[in-house]
Amino acid sequence: MPAAPRIALLSFMLEANGFAPAATREEFRQKHWLEGQAILDDARAERPRDTGGITGFVEAMDAMGPWTPIPLAATSAGASGPADQAFLEEFLAVVEPGLRAALPLDGVYIESHGAACATVEDDPEGLIFARVRAIVGPDVPVVSTLDLHANVSRRMVEETDLLIAYLTNPHTDMRARGQEAARAMRELLGGVKTAKAFIRLPILPPSVALLSDRGPYGAAIARGQELSKGPILNVSVLGNFSMGDNPKNGMSVIVTSRGDQAAADAVAKELADLLWSRRGELVAKLMPIETAAWRLQAVCDDPALPPLLFADVADNPGGGARGNTTAVLKAFLAAGVTGTAFAIHFDPALAAEAHALGRGARFTAVLNRDETTPGSDRLSAEADVMGLSDGEVVGRRGTIGGRRISLGATAWLRLEGRIDVVFVSIRHQCLDTAMLEHLGIDLRALRGIVVKSRGHFRAGFDDIFPDERILEIDGPGLVTPVLTRVPFRHIPRPIWPLDPDMAWQVPAEVAI
Repeated sequence: MPAAPRIALLSFMLEANGFAPAATREEFRQKHWLEGQAILDDARAERPRDTGGITGFVEAMDAMGPWTPIPLAATSAGASGPADQAFLEEFLAVVEPGLRAALPLDGVYIESHGAACATVEDDPEGLIFARVRAIVGPDVPVVSTLDLHANVSRRMVEETDLLIAYLTNPHTDMRARGQEAARAMRELLGGVKTAKAFIRLPILPPSVALLSDRGPYGAAIARGQELSKGPILNVSVLGNFSMGDNPKNGMSVIVTSRGDQAAADAVAKELADLLWSRRGELVAKLMPIETAAWRLQAVCDDPALPPLLFADVADNPGGGARGNTTAVLKAFLAAGVTGTAFAIHFDPALAAEAHALGRGARFTAVLNRDETTPGSDRLSAEADVMGLSDGEVVGRRGTIGGRRISLGATAWLRLEGRIDVVFVSIRHQCLDTAMLEHLGIDLRALRGIVVKSRGHFRAGFDDIFPDERILEIDGPGLVTPVLTRVPFRHIPRPIWPLDPDMAWQVPAEVAI
């Protein structure tokens, strides 16, 4: 092993919704763009903006001994539409010369989401991995971490030595997986050669059925960890991102061993069989909007009933949705609901207007007046400006605990004197109570909360709302988990549950 191995670092993070507007250069650079030394500075900061894989990787490599990091470029648009092809090429135009200039290298770590696509390229991760491999050669270890919602291609597996997926959903282990990647990198630098098995299953599960502590998905992850011993270096079970509408769609199993192909094959086949045999449990259980309004009104009328949290899962910005549909808000206003907060609604124009008017102002708020996406309907309501902020927030717990996040100009408006809504200027899902509390909202005094999020909010609100008081609403949005409503164009067919009578069996050959 080299005394101070030279390891290149790069990151390209995008969960691409095939039905959402393209993720532009401006969106990537607004949310996260770092080059060179700035990547290391952020990773080693007391409160980094990126608490994911690169931070964990740098932290663990620092702790394990001397090394020479070569930071190149790191960017993320979170969840959005397909990346603009010109921006993908711009990213590669930074990374490729940087890699060539840094040669010889001993290893490469790539932080990836795994569910990206671009306006031309349908497998950006596979392309990035292949470009890296072409420069560094076949003998340099290339390790990447993936979100467990990755849509995995064979090319992604072939062009890397090791892929490591998150184990938790909500994603509270991103940093830990980066640390795992660093430990594995040290093994590979010590001479370990990997053997890989890969199976993609024709299963398109709804997003709300992929929590990691329950159901067949949780069972497969848990069993994979039980089998991660002896020759098995890593077991990754990928739930896929259904709204990617991509040829890579489908649940996946990747097993990597320390050179033992038979062991990797056996584990991959066992887990694939488990998932296929229990696929009927991967279903969405949603509540109609009218029922949700009725349930919350009952809570508002009876102080003895515990408060409820409702997840507007179809309008989750964490899956590429706009984060501004108004169907649930309209229904709750019409039902006379009080003591309720909605968070967080993406509307830069309205947030800017509230800032211009100032705290204490009263005006007629027009939601979504600049929005053109179908389903993001306008809504007019009398509003009081209750609070304003610059949107610079530090997460309290869960997926962004201790992490700095920017919401842009943020406004807390009380609509019709009854319902509080937090409006932000940078599109994010509601991940943490701090997104409301930093404005002065007392969550524990509320009777109800509605969050635009699919599931990550659970790790940020779990000390206030246990599972039995969380209800998922069947509303409109670009990430509806009711997959029969989605006009898929590019997913592989047949695929379950869209083709419920299809037959499939675990393939005999799964080695890469």
